[in-house]
Amino acid sequence: MSLLSKKIDKHIAAYQRELIETHYAEVENMYKQIRGWRHDYRNHIQTMKALVADGDMEAIDSYLDKLDIDLKTVDTVIKTGNKMVDAIVNSKISLAKSKNVPVKADAHVPIALTISEIDLCVIIGNLFDNAIEASLALPEDERMIRVYIDIKNTQLYMSFTNFTATKKQQKISGVFKTTKGKDHGFGLIRIDDIVERYGGYLSRNSEDGAFTTEILLPQK
Repeated sequence: MSLLSKKIDKHIAAYQRELIETHYAEVENMYKQIRGWRHDYRNHIQTMKALVADGDMEAIDSYLDKLDIDLKTVDTVIKTGNKMVDAIVNSKISLAKSKNVPVKADAHVPIALTISEIDLCVIIGNLFDNAIEASLALPEDERMIRVYIDIKNTQLYMSFTNFTATKKQQKISGVFKTTKGKDHGFGLIRIDDIVERYGGYLSRNSEDGAFTTEILLPQK
């Protein structure tokens, strides 16, 4: 095994440990919050009925405001249908928001996939990381990441688009140039290897200040 291959394997192993230990736990906690809110729904109704009976409109208004805040917290969770994908998507969206990078995501993923959950999360995680890092070079009001994941016919389709500081990125030997550190190229290599292994399709396009990556993975 070459030195480059060993570095790539070490990088991916560390990434997978972070995913399993951190991201998955985050979304499991989100699910617990959702289940807890549903469990308390009857209690909320009974409380409001009691306030109505007392004619305490100010207390009702205050209580409804608190419930609205709780519901908005639940609604921010992306629910794709696949728990592992939920883990990485929600974790990365949370990371992006902490860096003032807004994300618009629309994702629907069945529970059973041909691609392994780890391979899928390596793809999604690296695409998010690249999009977030590129967005940080822009003023906050120009930042935006758009994510779309769904099944198209018999293939899993993924599209990531982010705005960039340069109008059109350059290619070197057919590959888009990266301005990140020497180890960051491993993420792109890993994505390419996974797509090739599953007989999929990958397209990267830089146009008019936006960078888009599209991936199709067969699902039989």
